[in-house]
Amino acid sequence: MFKKTWIIAVVAMVGLTACLETDTERGLAGAAGGAIAADAMGGNAAVGAVVGGAGGVFCDDLGICRRSR
Repeated sequence: MFKKTWIIAVVAMVGLTACLETDTERGLAGAAGGAIAADAMGGNAAVGAVVGGAGGVFCDDLGICRRSR
């Protein structure tokens, strides 16, 4: 159950970071969201921040989030 919750949290964070303009903005929002989600689920906030930040930075490169031009 814990793994499923983590996957859902990461997908939700990546989806929410799609509305920001730059990789830096998405990375910071993802890191903040990841840290908060990890802490709320009893995990390591630093690991959550790294995972969330990476998800935010690379979501447009992977085609997960596309900003309209």
